[in-house]
Amino acid sequence: MIRATTRREGRLIGTATPWTSWWTLGGGTPPMGDVMLDNPDGHPYLPSHHPGPGDDMPTTRDLTFAGSTGAQLSGVLHAPEGDARGSILLAHCFTCSKDIHTMTRLADGLAESGYAALRFDFTGLGDSGGEFTDSTVSANVRDLTSAATALLREGYGPCGMLGHSLGGAAVLLAASKLHTVRSIAVLGAPSTATHVSHLFADVEEEVRTDGDATACIAGREFPVSREFLDDLSAHDSQQAIAELGRPLLVIHAVDDEVVSVDEGEAIFAAAAQPKSFVPLLDTDHLVTKRAAAEQVLRHVKAWFDATL
Repeated sequence: MIRATTRREGRLIGTATPWTSWWTLGGGTPPMGDVMLDNPDGHPYLPSHHPGPGDDMPTTRDLTFAGSTGAQLSGVLHAPEGDARGSILLAHCFTCSKDIHTMTRLADGLAESGYAALRFDFTGLGDSGGEFTDSTVSANVRDLTSAATALLREGYGPCGMLGHSLGGAAVLLAASKLHTVRSIAVLGAPSTATHVSHLFADVEEEVRTDGDATACIAGREFPVSREFLDDLSAHDSQQAIAELGRPLLVIHAVDDEVVSVDEGEAIFAAAAQPKSFVPLLDTDHLVTKRAAAEQVLRHVKAWFDATL
């Protein structure tokens, strides 16, 4: 069975699942795994037809809204000039920002295809207010809820959600709490939030003793609190994935050295149908190669075309 197939500058404060990549079968429009595109049974999350993309050029504008702590979160809304065919909420990776190329490329590409796309900074990161010590996974989930509400206030909804890395883990936890979310995609996501715990191994004892410490992540320093570490293990990600009740697309680089592809396969295994798994070849966790980024965009657009 085929499983897949498918600017601003801000501060950046296992059992394997068999799969075959669709492009080895001749390319073209990727099949959607077990998703039934003609929707004969009227699945509540699979539309019976799909409108074409908007013909007008997309625009971008700033969008701010209150986040989990009450601090103002900074977002950028990409929208087509005409009627949007749907809306997508984007969640960035751990200690990243909305301005990382992974987010900007996806937002631009989705808007050019007729979707409204909102990328934003989690609490304490990028251009958003608040403190990084408050940016727990629980806070990220609440930030996503606030962002989804902001989309609704702008007249966009229901929506799809796409999360990268730990942003993907937060999306999987948040989606079940949001009745307006119709479809989900995750890119390079860990199967549990505790996956990032190893980043704090050198300071964990100090955090447990003193209540806080400073960790060095990718050459930058971040304050870490006891509450932050405790919150990582406060979530049952596997249950949340199993109970999503929405179509789920899992995209993961086979050679990802930050979050192993085993994590993506674990997410896929835990999820119910409809679901699809896309293995990315010859790229890294941040999808830095443009060809790979364009491939991700094609898969994401095809998925949301079929499920929103």
